[in-house]
Amino acid sequence: MSSSPRDRRISQRIGAIAESATLKVDAKAKALKADGRPVIGFGAGEPDFPTPGYIVEAAVEAARDPRNHRYTPAGGLPELKAAIVAKTKRDSGLDISLAQVLVTNGGKQAVYESFAAMLDPGDEVLLPAPYWTTYPECIQLAGGVPVEVFADETQGYKVTVEQLEAARTERTKILLFVSPSNPTGAVYTADEIRAIGAWVAEHELWVVTDEIYEHLLYDGVETGSIATLCPEIADDTVILNGVAKTYAMTGWRVGWMIGPADIVKAATNLQSHATSNVANVSQRAAIAALEGDLSAVDEMRTAFDRRRKTITAMLNEIDGVECPLPEGAFYVYPSVKGLLERTGIASSADLAEWILEQVEVAVVPGEAFGTPGYLRLSYALGDDDLVEGITRLQKLFA
Repeated sequence: MSSSPRDRRISQRIGAIAESATLKVDAKAKALKADGRPVIGFGAGEPDFPTPGYIVEAAVEAARDPRNHRYTPAGGLPELKAAIVAKTKRDSGLDISLAQVLVTNGGKQAVYESFAAMLDPGDEVLLPAPYWTTYPECIQLAGGVPVEVFADETQGYKVTVEQLEAARTERTKILLFVSPSNPTGAVYTADEIRAIGAWVAEHELWVVTDEIYEHLLYDGVETGSIATLCPEIADDTVILNGVAKTYAMTGWRVGWMIGPADIVKAATNLQSHATSNVANVSQRAAIAALEGDLSAVDEMRTAFDRRRKTITAMLNEIDGVECPLPEGAFYVYPSVKGLLERTGIASSADLAEWILEQVEVAVVPGEAFGTPGYLRLSYALGDDDLVEGITRLQKLFA
């Protein structure tokens, strides 16, 4: 029996996309705050610091310049591409050319366009879990198949070469590699990265690596970019990055991808039809950010370091919670399996809902990151709110 075209309202491809769980939690927390509720939100991965003043001033000047009132190249301003080339050499020791850079509307567009440019239907992407909620959606939108490789807290949320090899098939094309990690804050050591790089080279795979948290490292952990530590796969690696986390510029929407020129060209062609250029004022602000020093991120990292120690210690005081100390980013990812057993609550998703109802604290359940039984909390919020929020949890589960 045929149906009217009007009955098929939403395509199967788009209908299968799940809403961003982190943004959903953040939006709900902000809506409750707007209603006068004393909600404390640990949901969004967003620094609580303002964008540094010199970056804002560069944007103000750019807004006055008529050059920025017009279309510019879809792949990014040449000046910003040059700044990204210089920044990549400065921070990663990697030499790239302008033809290897695409400037995108935030990091998410870089994620999607990378997979869209590289994947054919049925191609598999090894996806270490816990993973950021957007990765599997972008892989599937591009026609690929995410293959989850799970690493729990007993192994520091880091997958091994042996696990990756067990998950590899003849359809495997890409390893998605993220360090420091969202949602866990895990950081792979240089030796661990070299071992994974050697395995990638042996099996002639591609790597897509998200390095947006590269400057948020603690305790002197020795690490680096997989493209630099493993030069044998540098030409087979796509790097994703942006200004959002390093410079407190989440709202400015400037990211980028770096890769082989043919892949970057294909992604640029896609972007030329999807969005054209990133807003010029934001691009000019990003130039100022990248050409400035890293003093702003140094100040933020000092605050984040203090907060990660506080939140980890306080969470571990709750019976049934096991929270490793993260080495990067600004998230903790405690296991609450013992807490679920203690309380009789069925899932971490139900637990997160109950916490919000009972004590007005917003957290993201592990289901959003492919691993039920966990919660993700961002400590990129003020010290007083952090202590108050975790104190509410301690009292709730006392």
